[in-house]
Amino acid sequence: MVDAAIAGETLTRASFGPGTVRREVAADGLPLSVSVTHSIADVEAIWRSLAATGIESAGQSYDFIKLWVEARQIAAEDHLYVVGSLEGQPVALLPLYRRKRLGVRLYSWFPGAPVGCHAPLMDAGRLGAFSSSQRRTFWQSLMGALEGADLVYLKAVPTAASGIEGAFAELGVPIPVETLYRSAFSSWEECNTTQRSKSRRKHGRHQGEKLDALGAVSFEVVTPGEGARPVLDAMFRQRAKRFEVMGVPDPFAPCDVARFYNESVAADSKVDVKLHVMRLNGEIVAVRYNIVHGDRLFCLISSMSDDPGIQVGSPGKQCLLRVMQSVFDEGYRVFDMGAGFTDEKRHWCNVQIELSNHYLPLTLKGRAIVQAHGLWQAARARIKANKTLLKLAKSLRGRLHHSGKPAAVAEDSAD
Repeated sequence: MVDAAIAGETLTRASFGPGTVRREVAADGLPLSVSVTHSIADVEAIWRSLAATGIESAGQSYDFIKLWVEARQIAAEDHLYVVGSLEGQPVALLPLYRRKRLGVRLYSWFPGAPVGCHAPLMDAGRLGAFSSSQRRTFWQSLMGALEGADLVYLKAVPTAASGIEGAFAELGVPIPVETLYRSAFSSWEECNTTQRSKSRRKHGRHQGEKLDALGAVSFEVVTPGEGARPVLDAMFRQRAKRFEVMGVPDPFAPCDVARFYNESVAADSKVDVKLHVMRLNGEIVAVRYNIVHGDRLFCLISSMSDDPGIQVGSPGKQCLLRVMQSVFDEGYRVFDMGAGFTDEKRHWCNVQIELSNHYLPLTLKGRAIVQAHGLWQAARARIKANKTLLKLAKSLRGRLHHSGKPAAVAEDSAD
């Protein structure tokens, strides 16, 4: 049983699981209840209901996280699902993973940087009707149910979600860190007109001509099944070479991470994966791995050939151009390209959402860690925003990696 006792509150068994604890809270005029369980199956119905109106991240997909937990063989006691309800109706759900880093026990999201951003699932109508004070009480009630760790570290939470500005502003202590980039249009024509100037279109044609001059170019969409695994293998080979050049460990190399992605493209996968693939003379030269949810497409991983003879034709950019030419006319309205600034995001994205890391200490040790980590994140953000400092940091990271000494974990880290 999870011990969520707080002075003056009574714990009762919740109705949806033998390992679940529920507590009733009456604070700030809100008749709240909080339920905690270690079983993802217990919250499936609630999860799917909250996600039905749309999600902000692939990490909010039930099938994605269920496969992540199973493929990575996460022990039951280390995954936790916290549901906050108002008058018996679920308002928010937080899927949390307990791990240990450098002697510190923390709760965080299941997947990491490739997902782009992370957020609690929520009923936007109910949560949006709360005052700032009520939201603070609500989030504190949910976090008060947590024990067994020193802190809660919620990385890359958007400042706006489901049309609510500041939906998570009262969730712990937020520190701005990065920006999430999205392309949101009703059609390719609107996207093309808005995002591409005459000079950009001309430049794109020249790049396409260079690639066409190298041989037969083809573009296809691959979904889970027999043909998906070779594409995935090619993508990770290309990514591994890129990480080596960057001087960082390959975050997709661990066997349990690879197992997740391999199973996500298996014929019986319940995860809605779409692979955009460009070939040159039959050889895969660029790939984009996407998760589909409703009218949203989340690009988690992209890769391209490291062959200098092929790179002159910009296969990655040409692949993305064909993606953009197709996705909006296929009915998608949001193409999420993840966090962190790149030229392709500058060229194609018309929506920017600020992301923050949220910290909630649960012990005195956790409080000290929060203060130290907050300073590190602030310094890291300043380095990334300064071209000179960023260049120096990358150079140092590369030297450490190639010398065999510990290097910083890649931005695409799976954790």
